[in-house]
Amino acid sequence: MSGRELEYIRQAVDTVKIIRGDGLFTKKCHQFFEEKYGFPKCLLTTSCTDALEMSAILLDIQPGDEVIMPAFTFVSTANAFALRGAKIIFADSMSRNPNIEADAIEALISKRTKAIVVVHYAGVACDMHTIMTIADKHNLYVVEDAAQAIDNYYIYPDGKKVPLGSIGHLAAFSFHETKNIISGEGGLLVINDEKFKKRAEIIWEKGTNRAAFFRGEIDKYGWVDIGSSFLPSDIIAAFLFAQLELIDIIQKKRKLLWQTYHEKLSILRGRVQMPDIPDYSTNNAHMYYVVCEDIDERSLLIEHCKKQNIHPVFHYQSLNKSPYYAPHNHKKTLPNSDYYSDGLLRLPLYYELQLNQVDFITSTILSFYGYKEENIVPNARLRTGRSTTVSV
Repeated sequence: MSGRELEYIRQAVDTVKIIRGDGLFTKKCHQFFEEKYGFPKCLLTTSCTDALEMSAILLDIQPGDEVIMPAFTFVSTANAFALRGAKIIFADSMSRNPNIEADAIEALISKRTKAIVVVHYAGVACDMHTIMTIADKHNLYVVEDAAQAIDNYYIYPDGKKVPLGSIGHLAAFSFHETKNIISGEGGLLVINDEKFKKRAEIIWEKGTNRAAFFRGEIDKYGWVDIGSSFLPSDIIAAFLFAQLELIDIIQKKRKLLWQTYHEKLSILRGRVQMPDIPDYSTNNAHMYYVVCEDIDERSLLIEHCKKQNIHPVFHYQSLNKSPYYAPHNHKKTLPNSDYYSDGLLRLPLYYELQLNQVDFITSTILSFYGYKEENIVPNARLRTGRSTTVSV
């Protein structure tokens, strides 16, 4: 909590516009993103899933169209396009990090391919220069699933730095309570391609031109396209705006926690895989993880941590092996995606986490691998005096 969430929610309630979105704080949030990151047009949504579903509608995805995306991602990435009838073509992850292997994309393109969806895992940038070059060559759309990538940047070969979410034709962000900046639930659609701006607003407003009506551009509104109730209440936007006002402070603390993890666990390099930040990406400190050798080692490490009241968790399971997709898999193997599914372990990282707790967590992990436990304090406590239970 930044401190002003309830104050702003009260202001939103006092405007008597809580039954619909696009109120005072929705506009403030849109303005924030457009000014701070230079996004051409922004629309708050009730979730990142909704922003992805809007993307699929805007791209006019039809049954039989193919959409390429990584298998190591949350189901919403695939669902948004499967709901429109698309055939999902899963790509493998990189060996150095869980992001999509850009060099493997071109071989997956067919005459039916319509879009490439990239996921900036842990907020770390995919190889967007290579991906956009491939997309331009084959006249394909690119959607950035930037759910975890708020306030992170891609660095082009010439040194130009641009925000993630500003590169593809469309982008989707998440403000779920597990993200850097939160509103409980909530998301954002970024429209970078001019031709999608007008229709995006209509889809956002249940397929009506109501937004144009409220701006006084037309004398009545009606049903002009497909759409749904994608825009959130202004109460959600009020909570979000209070967070956005402190984004620099929040990010500074998260980066300190991330770097502390990285330094203290560096001795394990070679025994576990550490997070990799390529030269073309900055780091927004969304997540700190290690990748164990296999699922058995990870399970043992989880149990070791739980004994100290620490609760790290694994993450995505390869979607190409999911019960829903398995019948269409044709026994295709994606070894890197499977490696992260079986070995990746997320460590606690959130704004309220204290450095002494990071010391406790890292000492516990080091002890699992045979290093001294001299820094472990079994009953470590928060500075607030509350007992320590540290979870993702």
